[in-house]
Amino acid sequence: MASVELDKLRKVYPNGYVGVADASFEVADGELLVLVGPSGCGKSTLLRMVAGLETITSGTLKIGDRVVNDVAPKDRDIAMVFQSYALYPHMTVAENLAFGLKLRGHDKASIAGRVAEAAKTLELDELLDRKPGALSGGQRQRVALGRALVRKPQVFLLDEPLSNLDAKLRMSMRVEIARLHRQLGATMVYVTHDQIEAMTLGQRIVVLDKGRIQQIDTPMALYEKPANLFVATFLGSPKMNLLDGELRAGDEGLRLRMGDGVELPLSPDEATRTALQAVVGKRLTMGLRPEDLRIDGKTGAAGLAAQVEAVEPVGNEAFVNLRCGEGEIILRQPPHELPSPGDVVQLGHVPARAHFFDSETGARLG
Repeated sequence: MASVELDKLRKVYPNGYVGVADASFEVADGELLVLVGPSGCGKSTLLRMVAGLETITSGTLKIGDRVVNDVAPKDRDIAMVFQSYALYPHMTVAENLAFGLKLRGHDKASIAGRVAEAAKTLELDELLDRKPGALSGGQRQRVALGRALVRKPQVFLLDEPLSNLDAKLRMSMRVEIARLHRQLGATMVYVTHDQIEAMTLGQRIVVLDKGRIQQIDTPMALYEKPANLFVATFLGSPKMNLLDGELRAGDEGLRLRMGDGVELPLSPDEATRTALQAVVGKRLTMGLRPEDLRIDGKTGAAGLAAQVEAVEPVGNEAFVNLRCGEGEIILRQPPHELPSPGDVVQLGHVPARAHFFDSETGARLG
């Protein structure tokens, strides 16, 4: 396996559109790194640049110790798994697995050994004589993974490989890919628009928006300390609640005065307090995860009255949708003693779990 290093990688199309703007990061040898972001953010373009399917406008791309900017895709020693399985319908599973090796001139014994090894790893042993039309979606995806696996490349590139599967199959295939990565110790770059896939699979995540990297970190570090409003609202389901207002200071400490005149007392930690003191009198956005809000203020400072609009019990938990002044709030709580639509309740929050952002730039404060 090998590392992958991007140094100010840039893609500009003939019409001047910037698909990827100065992407710089390193995928460590044996790491599973996920590129995540909304449609059109540049994640697939970036992956295709690594694969050699998109030309690089500027910057440097290294796989291992070799600069590969001008190296043909077939000579980069990478294997790619696409959203479409792209299996040959007239070939059996064994023939699909072996096809790429035959093109590269491997001998029959080597091909048979690699196909058998991949089939065992992916539990395809009993399916080798079947054709793709006789396979389920999950089985076809495993064959597509196996076709990459037999190559024994330096780097695996996976472009939204689970998008065509239903929710149950996606979950089982996520486990399959994570197991495969642990077993092989392979270097993998995985592209998805699904933030749950990104959080559950990635050892590190690169969050992109409009062609630019917003933040790179471990899944929980991104969730607990998002660098800006985009990352804060993109990761997490349901998404983070945002409260906008003017930051005020007085004898009772810092308070967020919202548009409806309600003032919410803030209790940030010392480091955050110092950062907030510099923006007193300016617009501020406070973020609260749904699990950090509670009805009746049992876990923190009360001060927000809200009306229940809908209650969504989903088994082990419930989502409560509320109207607070001009804004909407959603909280997550155990599915017991739930309020009813129309109830007016008092909300409390966990002060230590609040996030603060500059309303104009979106940058995190503190």
